[in-house]
Amino acid sequence: MNDLLIERTSSAYTYPLLIKNLLAYPVVNNPDQEIVYRDQLRFDYRTLRERICRLANALTKLGVKAGDTVAVMDWDSHRYLECFFAVPMIGAVLHTINVRLSPDQILYTIDNAEDDVILVHSDFLPTLDAIKGRIDTVHDYVLLCDEQVQPETHVPLCGEYEALLANASTEFDFPDLDEHTRATTFYTTGTTGMPKGVYFSHRQLVLHTLGALAAIGTPKTQGRLHQQDVYMPITPMFHVHAWGLPYVATALGVKQVYPGRYAPELLLNLIKEEDVTFSHCVPTILHMLLSHPDVESVDLSRWKVIIGGAAMPQSLCLAALKLGIDIFTGYGMSETCPIVALAHVPEDQLDKPLEEQVEIRCKTGRAIPLVGMHIVDEEMNPVPADGESTGEIVLRAPWLTQGYLKDNHNSEQLWRGGYLHTGDVANQGPNGYFKITDRAKDVIKIAGEWVSSLELEDLIAQHATVSEVAVIGLPDDKWGERPLALVVPGESEPNEKELVSFVKSFVDSGRLTRHAMMLKVLVVDEIDKTSVGKIDKKVLRKKHL
Repeated sequence: MNDLLIERTSSAYTYPLLIKNLLAYPVVNNPDQEIVYRDQLRFDYRTLRERICRLANALTKLGVKAGDTVAVMDWDSHRYLECFFAVPMIGAVLHTINVRLSPDQILYTIDNAEDDVILVHSDFLPTLDAIKGRIDTVHDYVLLCDEQVQPETHVPLCGEYEALLANASTEFDFPDLDEHTRATTFYTTGTTGMPKGVYFSHRQLVLHTLGALAAIGTPKTQGRLHQQDVYMPITPMFHVHAWGLPYVATALGVKQVYPGRYAPELLLNLIKEEDVTFSHCVPTILHMLLSHPDVESVDLSRWKVIIGGAAMPQSLCLAALKLGIDIFTGYGMSETCPIVALAHVPEDQLDKPLEEQVEIRCKTGRAIPLVGMHIVDEEMNPVPADGESTGEIVLRAPWLTQGYLKDNHNSEQLWRGGYLHTGDVANQGPNGYFKITDRAKDVIKIAGEWVSSLELEDLIAQHATVSEVAVIGLPDDKWGERPLALVVPGESEPNEKELVSFVKSFVDSGRLTRHAMMLKVLVVDEIDKTSVGKIDKKVLRKKHL
């Protein structure tokens, strides 16, 4: 059997899967392509390469070496893109700090990741001011800013980003690292207690990039990312490498637009003026854009949008489709790097009415190349792919995190049985499409029967009086639980009796079980969200139970 092993010629080059190799060829093949930051700055890929080298030299001059950790606190910017490459390419670890966490949580992540240097936007200096006396590991702070005015702060800044780059060389000899070298760390908020650190190697990020390229770049028309597209993320870049798509866009050599701090007027104007054709965001961001009056003056018929991070309501999907947006679901989580499934519409179904396409576009999707995606019961037995039987999604793929940083217990729980456990309850149809019906912890159990909070939310959101909705389980002495719908008003004030009657129509049609009729409705001004824009049911349960 050993005779079948490849014999390596002594002079052969063993090509490592390194982030630097995602950058090399687009710079050569598409040197004039643009990187755009808001309405403030634009430069070509040649300059991008030079700026990445300058940043590598500047960090090295600050004493950053292989194995050190460089943290970033910034809005979505060209600077962030440069850090995505320069930091891991010198052998350091990039820590993308979730700037929406509380100061104490941010302090925890800084200490847990053992940050050595922090690159901080002036907007987040007050956060560091509040915790600076308790930070133990950081030896240098670099200022990121869009204005010329020096901010007032007690943070000991060692310099300003652009000034440091201006004084650095445009050449850097990036080493051939071991491809298993850790490249990134960030912290997931989808758990109780303090955030958990997940981490990824160069090899994992390169393989995820290639898998995503194969999945998004090969459809004939629908949801396809190609070299003539213009890419703009509308997902915070601290969140799972902004879903890994900045690496994909750079590897393709496409024009990239970075919007900085989100404002609906700016985002819509950038889509219009820069001819943006490919984006991704959570449902709440898209809802914000489609609700803004400026949307009427923007042609969105060439815009392709992946929705992830939370279930996409069918009503939102239909509203986007009617504006010409090519919208579909992507699935993943912090621990999966993240994309593992996409809900592309089969070519032969694109001529169907929009109302029929919505069902496919809102599904969780089909597994992308190299992803083993399965539904199992509590004993890890496979669940039939009949579109009805439910179980937990478990995964294997070459880019899944190996565990949680400095947390062996939860790492073992994540990977029990040799599969990564998502905690998502789903079914799978004969056509291979998965559909998440709930998070295991969010399923409402009434008289021993499971009721999907996600399905209830999706249906209630279709009512004209509802702008946003979240459903949680209320404790009930007789039935165990009953559903509570927290509703933000839409066109008019929601009425509990009217909404219950609306839900009854789906019970009568067989879409919902009779237990959904136990619905209670509470009108609220807003629904609590997590730092990445997901509905925060943990907080909602604390407030309303």
